[in-house]
Amino acid sequence: MNERVIRGRIDRSGALVSADAPLLRLQQRAGAGLDKPLALPHLARLVTLAQRLHRDISRPLYAADDHSDIHALVRITPDADGASLEITDWRARPLVQPQTPAIAEGAVVPQSWAWECDQQLRIVALRAAPDAPPVPEGWEGRSLSELFELQPDDDGRFPVLRGLARQARFDGQRVRAAKMAMELAGEALFDATGRFTGFRGSAVVAEVPSGGEQKTGALVDPAFGSLPLSDPQFGRRIDGALRGPLSRIIATAETISGQFDGPIRADYARYAGDIAHAGRHLLGLVDDLADLQNIERPGFKAARDEIDLGDLARRAVGLLGMKAEEKGIRIDAPRTDDRAPAFGEFRRVLQVLLNLLGNAIRYSPENSQIWIRVDREDDRATVTVADQGQGIDAEQQAVVFEKFERLGRTDSGGSGLGLYIARRLARAMDGDLTVDSAPGQGARFTLSLPARDGG
Repeated sequence: MNERVIRGRIDRSGALVSADAPLLRLQQRAGAGLDKPLALPHLARLVTLAQRLHRDISRPLYAADDHSDIHALVRITPDADGASLEITDWRARPLVQPQTPAIAEGAVVPQSWAWECDQQLRIVALRAAPDAPPVPEGWEGRSLSELFELQPDDDGRFPVLRGLARQARFDGQRVRAAKMAMELAGEALFDATGRFTGFRGSAVVAEVPSGGEQKTGALVDPAFGSLPLSDPQFGRRIDGALRGPLSRIIATAETISGQFDGPIRADYARYAGDIAHAGRHLLGLVDDLADLQNIERPGFKAARDEIDLGDLARRAVGLLGMKAEEKGIRIDAPRTDDRAPAFGEFRRVLQVLLNLLGNAIRYSPENSQIWIRVDREDDRATVTVADQGQGIDAEQQAVVFEKFERLGRTDSGGSGLGLYIARRLARAMDGDLTVDSAPGQGARFTLSLPARDGG
């Protein structure tokens, strides 16, 4: 172990103003020098973190240049004028490229980039082979999935995510980058204690078949074919590729937020809660996209079950009642003897009602009230969800059921697909979904379905 302390100094603007020789050489190999912004993304992020927290932090440091792979420990001490760096246990190892598939004799060596990322899949090094297209500008600190648009394999899976979960080598990850089809391969990296620190790998430019072109409305990779949104595999691939990883992220974040493995700082617990919330939002988007693919498939039909809208409304209240209580919202649900026999697919009607009630809770003020009423009008059974929210004007009512319409909202409340899907489902069951509202007077969404006698 190298016990020498390597020191450096960062000013308030983020520039490296002094550095011992090893740190200065690394800064110069990254294309900068003294009095220039710190060109080592991982170290720059750690400096920013220490300054934001206003406290000393000690972290592993990972960096790479054209000659070596560097692991060290850094202590960052922020102050009013910038931050001081103390780096110990500096280890430099020769740069080893990951193995790539054998190339037949006489074949042209594929154009490629070499890259390295940390354990959060943030890029820390990227360079192009002499015969390869130049790397994109501004890659420093971007995540692997931002730089490379990940594409699923033939089984709808993402090799890089499988490699990350297993902390092991991966290959055959199809991507798009800088308008090129490429294929990633990566080797897992570990520090001296055996802790996973990221990947180092190659991105090989794929050969594009003559006549390959991008098609509108499809996930396209010229080297590997396309997957139209109408393809029945689309929803299954989204669900299979994303649901598992997202569920694990949510579970881990909720474990951290709930401090089930021991107490942690309150701000870290809040960060974990934010991650879990974002994960649940993404999981909802996966559900919406899968539903979207399903209902827009030619010939889609809903089942014709004998249902009771009053019963389904009470079930929806039971599922979302706790969420309403958290905001002090009272739900006036149909009484147990309020019935509205109808024809419709049980789970799809419940899905529509959960969407309507969830929206009402989300956009209603605290300590307000929501009403749910069932009725019958001629040959139609109806259920209405009414709230005391800000209401929807006539112009918004004209577009509220359109795809991806969020009425100008920028919050993380939804994907803009819920009402579009809900009305498509209602009409697939020979019914409809309508809105009646005015600014400042709340909104009333009514689901109507074919009524049935008796029940």
